[in-house]
This record gives sequence, C-alpha cells and structure tokens, in this order.
Amino acid sequence: MRSRRDLLGALVHPVVLGAIAVLARGARAQTASQTKATQAEADYQDTPKDIRMCATCQRFEPPDACKVVEGKVSPNGWCKLFELAD
Repeated sequence: MRSRRDLLGALVHPVVLGAIAVLARGARAQTASQTKATQAEADYQDTPKDIRMCATCQRFEPPDACKVVEGKVSPNGWCKLFELAD
C-alpha cells in the first residue's frame, strides 16, 4: 500500500515539471521577440533617404525609438528595415 506522501509526490512531480517547461518556453520566446538589430546591422543613418524617414515608418515609436532597431533614432533618420506606415 502506498502512503499519502508517495501519492502526492506522484501527482505533484509531473505538474511541477510541466510548469517549469512552460515557463522556460515562455522565457525563450520573450527573449527572441525582444532582440533588436543594431544600428549598424540596419544600416541606420540620421538623415532621410529620399522621402523615406523614421517618422513615416510603421516601426517608429515617438519620440526617438524603434521597434526593431536598438538605441535612439531620429524621426528624420532612415534604415534598410523601413516600412511605410499605413
């Protein structure tokens, strides 16, 4: 006959392992989604390219940030990841 402690351990162990796996998966996904390109990788420049500039890009976050490029960016800047806002 099994003790209550053995039964409880048999029930709790898989639940704890499952919770750890879910938390680890979530942490990896969050880290991947938080990765931004460096300004060098994005070929960022502080000046517009033709009529394209950060202020008209859907990835621009006023006053001086970008969803996909690290660091401060100028609203008048530009990079190869530019995507015109709707």
